[in-house]
Amino acid sequence: AGLSTQPVWRKLWEDVMKTRPPNSENITCWRKKFLETFFSNVLHGVLDVSSDWRLNDHHFSPLLHSSPHVSQLTLCNMLQGAVELAAEHNQQVLENLAGSLRILKFQHLLSSDQSIRRSLVLLLHRLIHHGSVSQVSMYSWPVPDTVLLVLILSMSAGFWRSGNALSYHSSPCSLCREDKAQSQESARERAERGRCDERERSDGENQKGCPRATEVNGCGADARLNSVLSGLGSPPLRNEACSKAPHDHTSIQGGSSPRCVSDQPSCQPVLRKIRRRLKSAVGRKRRCLRQSRGPYADPEDLYDFVFTVAREDNSGLLDKNSATEGENAENRTSSSPGSPCAGHAGCKKRGGSAGIFSLKAAHRFRSVSTLELFSIPLTGETCRTLSNLLSSWVSLENLVLSYNGLGANIFCVLSGLRALSCHSDCHLRVVRVSDVFSHMPCIELVRCILSAFPQLHTLSVSFDLKNQLEGNRSEGNPSCSEAEIPESCLEQLETRFPRDPLPAAFRLPVLKASKSLQQLSLDSATLPCSQELGLFLEALKECNPNLKKLSFHDVNLAEHQKEVLLLLQDPVLQEITFSFCRLFESSTTEFLSEIINTVKKNSSLKSLKLPGNRLGNHRLVALADVFSEDSSSSLCQLDVSSNCIKPDGLLEFTKKLEGHIQQRGGRTQFTHLRLFQNWLDQDAETAQEALRRLKAVCSVVNDSWDSSQAFADYISVM
Repeated sequence: AGLSTQPVWRKLWEDVMKTRPPNSENITCWRKKFLETFFSNVLHGVLDVSSDWRLNDHHFSPLLHSSPHVSQLTLCNMLQGAVELAAEHNQQVLENLAGSLRILKFQHLLSSDQSIRRSLVLLLHRLIHHGSVSQVSMYSWPVPDTVLLVLILSMSAGFWRSGNALSYHSSPCSLCREDKAQSQESARERAERGRCDERERSDGENQKGCPRATEVNGCGADARLNSVLSGLGSPPLRNEACSKAPHDHTSIQGGSSPRCVSDQPSCQPVLRKIRRRLKSAVGRKRRCLRQSRGPYADPEDLYDFVFTVAREDNSGLLDKNSATEGENAENRTSSSPGSPCAGHAGCKKRGGSAGIFSLKAAHRFRSVSTLELFSIPLTGETCRTLSNLLSSWVSLENLVLSYNGLGANIFCVLSGLRALSCHSDCHLRVVRVSDVFSHMPCIELVRCILSAFPQLHTLSVSFDLKNQLEGNRSEGNPSCSEAEIPESCLEQLETRFPRDPLPAAFRLPVLKASKSLQQLSLDSATLPCSQELGLFLEALKECNPNLKKLSFHDVNLAEHQKEVLLLLQDPVLQEITFSFCRLFESSTTEFLSEIINTVKKNSSLKSLKLPGNRLGNHRLVALADVFSEDSSSSLCQLDVSSNCIKPDGLLEFTKKLEGHIQQRGGRTQFTHLRLFQNWLDQDAETAQEALRRLKAVCSVVNDSWDSSQAFADYISVM
């Protein structure tokens, strides 16, 4: 007790896996890392358990014993893992995963046949609809199978078509059967309870001979138990005997003594029935989680339902179960002249498209909260399907669309987001969109998204290149620059411009609408004139007083030394990043001294990141003065990656830093130093001494970078 088992699990990794895991320095729990990797390797046939004497035991089931510890799982290629997990002999493994798995990933998928897709349906139904999976991510699918892709998307959104062996109405899945039986019983009991209450009201004035007995033994006791059960979240219980008990209206009207409901023989066992139902209701959920499941599907008719061509208009594809306000909002979005999707070629309303399926007949199950699509081309048809799913996907919290070749189809996705934003119970707060080509200027797309979905907390829009074929403008749609931006909840904004200028006409409305902004990142933007950065900083100070983190990447700041110093003086900013910004390209030694003195006086700045600015040895050594005895700086983190630093310069910086800390009585707030991609391999012995001494002062993060190879690569692409 009290001893860490981390060394044991790491040794087990080395003995069994016989490989070094990537980023091993960042692994916080070797037990979890080992068991998850062990499960995945056994599932995909990478690891042969018979090769290790400790695992080669007929009493040991690798998948069964490791499955309760698996929180994320990746399925690849032909989905062999899905077929194995859906097999009948692995039912208990699937049950364990339903309780432990949180992240499900698909990578390098290939086209699959009907039997494989059938297994995938079983897997997704159990892990998402009746399980704990909250994130679905898909990676690297250059030529996606439309049917398979839409299958994963729709089931992730909680939709499932009826009229098949796995539908809500005819499913052999015991969880679906229990849910259906419970809902039917609840509806039947509500109806019976209503009839019982109506009879009590009609006879209440005449049945005064034994009101107390009626309340104790009859429906009154039932009502009290119902109030208790409703507090437990169980469906109301009904006294069927009460609803069936005859009432002698003739004798009442004739003035004879009324017959009490509790006098009926059929009402005598009512309390025993209620107690049995109470026990069943309390134990039902626990039973559902631990019972072994039978076969899920009838192989003859399972997949007939999957995503047949729908002969419906796009307006008919919305789920009938979604809120009325959401449907009305979608109709308004589709027809409104100001809608980005109105009449656009990328989002035409037409039926009969492959991959488009009707949501009218689908039952809604539990859905995931995070959807990520990386390097998966999305056609217009797939985007329309995604838009329909998004329009009512209220549980979705994070949406990531990365390198999907959206082009003009981005407006179709925006249409779905606009409809989703009208749902009062919508949870979407993070949207990240990145691609090679931009269909429109980056800042205009930011305006479009914010005007469509002002509830966002995080928005990231990033493009590599302008779309020359489209002229960098959207055709057939009103410009997003005209879209009115309501006051948003945005806290984090990240933009990567394909060498677009940063015009104030587009920039100011975004900043003014984002009064809660705390983090801002600008990547690869160009400044049209020397005054532009100053105007931008003034707008930031005026519109976003709560800004805590500001980042510039690949923005030429060589001629903006005054503005750089103003930023370093800001009393609110806690983290500033100048990454590959050419800070010292045309500067003098006085500029570096001004930077050091400014940072020494700023007690609010916690993190300063200067990667890729050609600091070199002499500037790095000078930066150590930030931590001198007369400094009031609270700097905790310093990033000097990719700055041409050599081992002798790093050692000199270390000695100077040690001297300053000694002068301050050993007190320092400096905790993290990042040194990635510097020239430390030129003198390994000196570098090791510098790193050893630095690690006694702070946490150092570096890598074994081959500077000679990197220089050769640089020359080769010049």
